[in-house]
Amino acid sequence: MYILTGFIIKILTAVQTKEFVILPSIIMKKKEKLAVKRSSAGLGLFANQAIKKKTRVIEYLGEIISEEEANRRGGKYLFELNDKKTIDGKDRSNVARYINHSCKPNCYPELNSTETRVFIFTKKDIEAGEEITYDYGKTYFNDIIKPHGCKCSACLEKYK
Repeated sequence: MYILTGFIIKILTAVQTKEFVILPSIIMKKKEKLAVKRSSAGLGLFANQAIKKKTRVIEYLGEIISEEEANRRGGKYLFELNDKKTIDGKDRSNVARYINHSCKPNCYPELNSTETRVFIFTKKDIEAGEEITYDYGKTYFNDIIKPHGCKCSACLEKYK
């Protein structure tokens, strides 16, 4: 059995290979440490088990496109690598796209040395059941999040 978005899915409803379980639109490794579930901001990525500080949690995957193409496409799953390249992470197989913004994040993104890949690392020990979050940055926050109000758990607690 595999957990996805908080529901238990029987193996019979999935195609199983040696390393992966292929579900209708998401590929997840067996015994995955992460699960997509409901969060305060919609869907979010959660730890199924404890994860130690400074651990690489996941890679942000997608098509690498030019800045010009990113501006043409738009969308909320664009991860800027540098001034010229962006990852379009809109495909549902990019499970990292479910990581939400937090004003008090427990993770941070880090680019590889060639600025072609993005990995998400933990800033602190994360407990099982805790949502995986990182700070989307000042520009995204001011342009996209702030006008509608931040829905991260830190802000919701602050304004209770």
